[in-house]
Amino acid sequence: MIDTTTPFTVRFARLPRRGLLLGLSASRVACIAIAALVLIPAMFVASTLGAIATAPIWGALVALAFVRRGGRPAIEALPTAAHFGLRRASGQTKWRARPAKPRPAGTLALPGDAAAMRFLVDEKSGTAVLHEPHAQSLTVAAVVSHPAYVLLAPEEQARRVHGWGRALAGLAHRGTGTRVQVLEISLPDAGRGITGWWDTHGVKSRDQWAVREYEALMKTAAPAASTHRTLVAISLDLRAARTHIRQSGRGLAGAVACLRQEMTSFEASLRAADLRLVSWLGEADLAATLRQAYEPGFDKERFVPCRLESAGPMAVDEEWDHLRHDNAHSAVLWISEWPRIDAPPFFLHALVFQPGIRKTISITAEPVPADEAIREIRKAKVEYATEAAQKARIGALADLSDSVEASDVLDRERALIAGHADIRFTGLIAVTAATGADLEAAVAEVSRAAIQSGCETRRLYGQQARAFVAAALPLARKVN
Repeated sequence: MIDTTTPFTVRFARLPRRGLLLGLSASRVACIAIAALVLIPAMFVASTLGAIATAPIWGALVALAFVRRGGRPAIEALPTAAHFGLRRASGQTKWRARPAKPRPAGTLALPGDAAAMRFLVDEKSGTAVLHEPHAQSLTVAAVVSHPAYVLLAPEEQARRVHGWGRALAGLAHRGTGTRVQVLEISLPDAGRGITGWWDTHGVKSRDQWAVREYEALMKTAAPAASTHRTLVAISLDLRAARTHIRQSGRGLAGAVACLRQEMTSFEASLRAADLRLVSWLGEADLAATLRQAYEPGFDKERFVPCRLESAGPMAVDEEWDHLRHDNAHSAVLWISEWPRIDAPPFFLHALVFQPGIRKTISITAEPVPADEAIREIRKAKVEYATEAAQKARIGALADLSDSVEASDVLDRERALIAGHADIRFTGLIAVTAATGADLEAAVAEVSRAAIQSGCETRRLYGQQARAFVAAALPLARKVN
């Protein structure tokens, strides 16, 4: 029985900030240790002059350990920067389509490591199935419709939240490693649908007060309207589901049959949460979805039928903090912190319904096997106890954040013991605009809307191309 006497709220755990020593990561500890190995002998040999002479070395190491770039210590961002520099030097940050050179049949025309993906069409359901050989996964996507959640009664909201939770828990308990990605695509709309309907069916009498008020409301609100589309992608882990695949038949055909069972079960669980699965995406619909992500002005009605072999972008240039593709610019933000206080389930309302900005909010949920989750919890408890002992030994004051994080770990353990599933989730926001200046303005507005929702966002640097594929495309890729 769902308790509706008190407001239904959710609270997220803090992002763990454990380290090797006193909250410092191994790379930061190494920098400090090397700096000490340089400074201390120099002071013993040449006193102050030795410290001054070696200052560029130990000073740079200390700066790498404590100076932050992009929300992270510089030493932790250094591998990403080095990798981006190598890719730029080798020309891997620029991608161009080659229409004169046809791609092999069954492959996708996507940049980066997504180019290794293959596709096939399930003969029984007509659904386009994406196969990623390196990650050993099969992925399908569907269009989902849902009512206006905020307008529902509190008890109905709580019931639907529990229904969605049961849907995720069902995927976790089946042991197939099925990953779920929810994409909320928001497109700016001039409101022509609203005004067009009014022009055709509306009452034209200006003498009525209701007519005047409605027309005034349309003039104010229609230009800032947005069109929303919700997609759900599920990805079957072929390694975790090998036992189920053997029961359905070996090889790729058996994997597709196993995935079909997952699709049926997931659709039933969505109905239990009062979500309607409109249709699984076939080749034409999935190709149009991929193309529209890279080219905002793409009209699938003009290009029928759409083919997955040519559904990628024509040109992509990856920069340090943004991505330029076809006729648009995009940037990807990572939701680094979720609300740490009790918040209603619709806490993302301000972010989702922010008008005038083209964006895609992607939340990827990956079930964690119970035995692996227990091992992670035990490791975390040992690390917290070790860090507390180290601080007590040197006389350092314990932070309240440490006790909060340790309490979150205990709450996670209690939930597992009670039979709940453990799920690892990641939130990304892909923001798209026509020009670079418009993109920066849109990113600033999205960051403010995230703060209103109780979230903190961090722009991803040096990995925008890979992040865009994970955030804007319904591929349910694993996010590291």
